[in-house]
Amino acid sequence: MMKFYSSILVPTLSGAGDQSTKIARKGILFGLAAYSIWGAFPIFFKALAGVPPLELVCHRISWSAVFLLILVVGRRQLRNLISVVRDRSVLLTLCVSTLLIATNWLVFLCAIQRGEVLQASLGYFITPLISVLLGFVFLREGLSRWQQVSFLSALVGVVTLTFYQGQAPWTSLILAASFGLYGLLRKLAKVDAMLGLTVETALLAPMALSYLIYLTAQQEGTFLAGATQLNLLLPLSGIVTAGPLLLFAGAARRLRLATIGFLQYITPSLQFALAIGLYQEAFTRNHLISFLFIWAGLGIYSADKLWNTRTTFR
Repeated sequence: MMKFYSSILVPTLSGAGDQSTKIARKGILFGLAAYSIWGAFPIFFKALAGVPPLELVCHRISWSAVFLLILVVGRRQLRNLISVVRDRSVLLTLCVSTLLIATNWLVFLCAIQRGEVLQASLGYFITPLISVLLGFVFLREGLSRWQQVSFLSALVGVVTLTFYQGQAPWTSLILAASFGLYGLLRKLAKVDAMLGLTVETALLAPMALSYLIYLTAQQEGTFLAGATQLNLLLPLSGIVTAGPLLLFAGAARRLRLATIGFLQYITPSLQFALAIGLYQEAFTRNHLISFLFIWAGLGIYSADKLWNTRTTFR
């Protein structure tokens, strides 16, 4: 699989660009790992179904902050972390990205607990095209005629689903918008992946811990008051949360936003398979029509990307 993605996304130029090729291939490896882990997220968080979404988000933030601070201290990067915090421009960017990723986490967990894994997968199917559009608007990355067609095809799919359901698929749209913008900001932020994520979780940790302490005082908290399984999985949620985000941030710094969009197909494909195959969520003819438009958009974009890559390096 690694060779497949490398041949498509990072063609090798003999005698030139060897270092750039190595960096990009490392980015692809990080991206593959991150999106595969995210694709399996429903399995992990279904096991935490007894924990309310807001409380679970607070645990994810708190344990992630602890895990990341340990990594920072262990790698002797505390001074670098302080430098990041002192850079007002970077700190402002990370403040906004923090709100975006927290929103994404909360909406995703609500979807999982409501049995809407299919809605979540739809959101992440849309995200790659949102990333392409954001790259065009903010980073001046080229948007070909066929990429425009792919975006319009996905838009038709969303509108079709809205028409059949009588309301917009807000869960999917919020997930796509929040994560697409998060990827854009993390690409713009000139900061190490681990340090940036550490700052993000640290910004939210005081509020998250305060809420968890409040729940404990009201005897409404889940941690150490419920099943042993929850007591073990809640701390693990920090590693599960921080791990793929670190991989994603590393990939985003090494790859074009459009390439990140290509790799994002992995997550929704796995989640779609889980929703239909494992959790047996309803998948009607209306869903099929809408998804076909979105898949067509992704297919057109992929074909255009592959064709341009082969033409450029032929």
